[in-house]
Amino acid sequence: MAKAIWQGTVIAESDEFEVVEGNVYFPPSTIKDEFFEPSAHQTVCGWKGTASYYDVVVDGARNESAAWFYPAPKQAAANIKDHVAFWKGVTVEQ
Repeated sequence: MAKAIWQGTVIAESDEFEVVEGNVYFPPSTIKDEFFEPSAHQTVCGWKGTASYYDVVVDGARNESAAWFYPAPKQAAANIKDHVAFWKGVTVEQ
């Protein structure tokens, strides 16, 4: 079981997940939608493709671009399509 926690709140939880470059990627159905708002931020990874981001919002506190996902990954990263990973103070427990 993996859990993503921010501000003391579980924002994603799953028995099934992918680990890539030390990051836990949660299937999209396992994130709690009420804590996520789309961000305009994007980055590019040479082998995964273009990442899109979410702001994480818990009890009015906003963690900008703290979650990312690959909506159209390159073939080498097809296993993490739409899966969500975290940084910027979000704790992931396995």
